[in-house]
Amino acid sequence: MTAGPAGSAPRVLIADDQELIRTGFRLILTARGIDVVGEAGDGVEAVVATRRLRPDVVLMDIRMPTMNGLDATRRILDDGGDCRVLMLTTFDLDRYVYAALSIGASGFLLKDVTADHLAAAVRLVNTGDALLAPSITRRLVQRFAVEDRQGAQPAVHRDLTALTPRELEVLTLLGRGLSNTELAAALTLSEATVKTHVARIFAKLDLRDRAQAVVLAYETGLVRPGG
Repeated sequence: MTAGPAGSAPRVLIADDQELIRTGFRLILTARGIDVVGEAGDGVEAVVATRRLRPDVVLMDIRMPTMNGLDATRRILDDGGDCRVLMLTTFDLDRYVYAALSIGASGFLLKDVTADHLAAAVRLVNTGDALLAPSITRRLVQRFAVEDRQGAQPAVHRDLTALTPRELEVLTLLGRGLSNTELAAALTLSEATVKTHVARIFAKLDLRDRAQAVVLAYETGLVRPGG
């Protein structure tokens, strides 16, 4: 898992078809020392601008003309760079958000996010972490993972045979939203050992971050709705 340099200010691209949203987010981020390197009004522009400007983080609206944010996110992440994508949505329980997390988006924000939360979220994902609001993310995944598992193509690697029994245990608890500190307490391990297990899980399953791990845990049945 790659990330921006520790302590460095993220370089951000804002992709939204509403100019007012882009302007507002630009002012908020710039005032907090975050460099907004560009804007895009649809998914095609977002892909082109990301390839040209190489931002650290893309704020990506889901519902845009020409190409929606989900398809744009897939193309950006398929390019194999270090860019992180944060989805912007009006509805927290949005199927497109679930799909975006499945393909590697690092989290999502509601468009009525506070200014400080917006800046903090951008800085967080730039460190390589995922933005997970546990209650919302769990409801989101529980709502869509089971039905998607019954017929859709896998969104992420589903073969868990490469994992050790301990790694399977760690992945299960990750899927339930536990932090590294909580994992360490639950498994009677040091945080350093937990971090090693998590890193190995990500490497073996080709996961970008905890957001994908949560989705995978539900899709594979390691964690079940209400479990």
